[in-house]
Amino acid sequence: MIKPLTKTQLVAEMSERLDTDKKSAAAMLDALSAIVLEQVAAGGAVTIPDVGKISCRDRPERMVRNPATGEQLKKPADRQVKVTVTKRLKDSVNG
Repeated sequence: MIKPLTKTQLVAEMSERLDTDKKSAAAMLDALSAIVLEQVAAGGAVTIPDVGKISCRDRPERMVRNPATGEQLKKPADRQVKVTVTKRLKDSVNG
């Protein structure tokens, strides 16, 4: 199994592919992260071409069960981050 890329390794790979210095590549990665965080936190969505769509969805109030005691609890409404992977990424992984 291949180890996940660290931020340092990702920045190095980006700087090499973009033919730029690591400082600029790190700034681009930080800017992308900031955009995604702001948009999703505001309830929007961000699509990264050939990777997927990151969005936020509202979940209604619901009943849940405590697995240790079996007690039924009411869980308040909350928000959840959802990532939908593109078909191209799925196909690249599967063959």
